[in-house]
Amino acid sequence: MKKNLMSVLILALVVANLVLTAILMISVVPQTKKANQLITKVCSAIDLELEGGKDNSSINIPIERLETIAIDDGASMTINLKDNGDGVGHYAVISVALAVDNKSDGYKTFGIEGVTAKKDIIKDIVNKVVTSYTIDEMKADQAKAQDEILSRLRRMFDSDFIVSVAFPTYNYE
Repeated sequence: MKKNLMSVLILALVVANLVLTAILMISVVPQTKKANQLITKVCSAIDLELEGGKDNSSINIPIERLETIAIDDGASMTINLKDNGDGVGHYAVISVALAVDNKSDGYKTFGIEGVTAKKDIIKDIVNKVVTSYTIDEMKADQAKAQDEILSRLRRMFDSDFIVSVAFPTYNYE
């Protein structure tokens, strides 16, 4: 009888343990899912911060994957600069080249032909961006203008296959 009573007691404890485990799972799992979602959001925010340099041409791509595209075959563009208040009209004479990642999906979609076919739109973007800077701003921080052009081109192509914008030749007067 003692063994039978002991077996019933153990069975009751096992059932109680099972019920308490089920209650614990029902109450803890939703909270754990919420915590995991929060952790995922925090991690994605950290990733965004770590990859925040993508818009300013700081992507590290091996040199063998880069190709350059000279816009308008490297011809110079003369662009009026924003008035800096000295009463003298200033202008920039620049040529534009794009460095592209030839292994990117965007490159496979557009390729060199797709980019050169849109050279007039690209020149317009370059013109609009450079026109918004004064001669002093261009001389002091040309990279800022290049990064803004890069950002606009990436939005236009809806891809980050364009790695950087370069001014192979430039002169500010």
